[in-house]
Amino acid sequence: MKSRRLVFAGAGQIVIEQQPTGIPRGEQLLVQTQLSGISAGTELLIYRGEAPPDMQADGNLPALAGTLAFPLHYGYAAVGKVVGLGPDAPSDLLGRTVFAFQPHASHFLAAAGEVIPIPDDLPPEAALFLPGMETAINFLHDGAPLAGERVVVFGQGVVGLLTTALLARTPLSSLITVDLDPQRRAISHQTGAARSLSPTMLQELAERADLTYELTGDPQALDQAIAVTGFEGRVVLGSWYGTKPTKLDLGGRFHRSRIRLVSSQVSTIASPLTGRWDKRRRLEFALQMLQAIDPTRFITHRLPIERAAEAYALLDTRHEHVLQVVLTYES
Repeated sequence: MKSRRLVFAGAGQIVIEQQPTGIPRGEQLLVQTQLSGISAGTELLIYRGEAPPDMQADGNLPALAGTLAFPLHYGYAAVGKVVGLGPDAPSDLLGRTVFAFQPHASHFLAAAGEVIPIPDDLPPEAALFLPGMETAINFLHDGAPLAGERVVVFGQGVVGLLTTALLARTPLSSLITVDLDPQRRAISHQTGAARSLSPTMLQELAERADLTYELTGDPQALDQAIAVTGFEGRVVLGSWYGTKPTKLDLGGRFHRSRIRLVSSQVSTIASPLTGRWDKRRRLEFALQMLQAIDPTRFITHRLPIERAAEAYALLDTRHEHVLQVVLTYES
């Protein structure tokens, strides 16, 4: 049996390769993928050739060992069914639907400890959002919003919307989001934002924020995020800009306002939390939040893996009404 896998062959070049599926050994599982989700952040940087080629993909995920240099087999949101077991693998996993941080492929091998069984009452499409929800939880942990604070979120892509949904469950004084796209602003309002503004409307903000999130992926938005933040406020930088240069105005007001820039990245957990939180606890909570917040409404496109090049082109051109793109795998 052959496995189809997606490969970034170069900037703007998507290739679907076939290779032997492989036989599970030891505690390994063979998983047949049903769905995988495309990240409009990191994966678009790779697709555009804007990711540093000498940077490690993710040292915490066995499936993403190696660097971001082309050719690259990448992706980290796969949902599928366990169809084969190694001799030492737990027998109760056979037939289970699981999530795995795995690149886009129709089949993959993974150790039993590298997959997360999906609760029976959680739809597989909702489970695709597990990495995004974990990231959003990490943003709240790093930003530490307080009751009664004014919060502004720049960027209402999938992760931005999930962050907004979590913040909406916090007793804030105000929650305002900012995005260029009017449809995303409408969805943001439905997700829990009191107001959602275009960047050209920032002068309408009556008061500066206590806490601001920059989640657009656009370096130019960071200056705007700093500008709307008040004295001793925090700006949580969740965007990764790859090789795109970032020019900041850190003069006058930033310096005198004692504004803090906080880097937030989901691969690790902030040191003050590590005595109580680990990745497993955070993932378990993310699963709970996926059940409480229906993220499947953010799916706008479903395309078979054979049309993956089209999927990335849609995201790259910011085609109207594109939000979460899902790849499907038919036998």
